[in-house]
Amino acid sequence: MTTQKKSNKSIAGYHLLMILSAVDGEFAPQEGMMIQQYLADEFPFKMDLDDELEVIALLKQEEWQDHFEFHAKCFYDDSTEEERTSFAKFAKTLIKADEEVSETEHDFYKTMKQLWKLD
Repeated sequence: MTTQKKSNKSIAGYHLLMILSAVDGEFAPQEGMMIQQYLADEFPFKMDLDDELEVIALLKQEEWQDHFEFHAKCFYDDSTEEERTSFAKFAKTLIKADEEVSETEHDFYKTMKQLWKLD
């Protein structure tokens, strides 16, 4: 596995949300709109995320878990408990956006909460 470069909280959050929205095999329009909202809130200035999106797009499904956990740890390192709690609420809303939460989405979400000690 290639070594990943630590990312800041906002970039890590983007990776987490993108993976959460994709793990059920379907990227719903409502999820895309929520991610756009996250980006608008986190990056008030224009941010080029093409490189980040490419990294995510090139991941094989079996690499998602490690990538997700890595970015959950990056987010944890750069955030307060309040920020993690707030992000977890946002992520929960994201996985419910298409009105169906798959077992995989739930598992990834639970993993994130466990890594952040939010259980």
